[in-house]
Amino acid sequence: MHNRHGEADGFLLTDGGEVHVPPHLSSRLLRDVRPGSKVKVRGIRRRGVQMVAAVSIDTEKGRILDEGPDVREDDDALEPAKHGAMSAQGIVKQAIHGPQGETRGAVLEDGRIIRLPPHEAERFTELLKKGAKISASREGATTSFGTVVEAREIGASTDTMKPVGAKKPKHGFDHKGPKHHGKKHGPKHPHEEHHR
Repeated sequence: MHNRHGEADGFLLTDGGEVHVPPHLSSRLLRDVRPGSKVKVRGIRRRGVQMVAAVSIDTEKGRILDEGPDVREDDDALEPAKHGAMSAQGIVKQAIHGPQGETRGAVLEDGRIIRLPPHEAERFTELLKKGAKISASREGATTSFGTVVEAREIGASTDTMKPVGAKKPKHGFDHKGPKHHGKKHGPKHPHEEHHR
């Protein structure tokens, strides 16, 4: 899977599981992992979704280790994405998620990806379920690895599409600080292993 910048940020396993990978590992991921590759993934399993946020990926070519965004390979090696107005229609294969397990779109049965902001993904959750009919349009990117559409209109068909809002601000105008204090309750399964 890739984002609108042409960066790979995850992949799907043969059992339907999802692996999220930080975009700064894109060069290594595109070089070392292909459809059918055998991998072992270690990372954090997010509650409520069949997804692992990868910390390391063992491939047949070696280990891909997340050492932070400052340790990044040359992005010049990335294939330039072709951008433009695009649309996608089809049947949802499965929803896709961000690093915290938040829904961020869907993969269609033909492999195309539809992405939208997390707060809007919550609003259109019925359209992102497996087997749902979906139509989206606006801006997209294509590489040899596939096509992704950043939805600005979405619906069950082209006749029922509704506008998708821009990214939701983290804080309102009257925000005075975090509402909750103390430790956050994160996932408690840090070492999951999967095979693609």
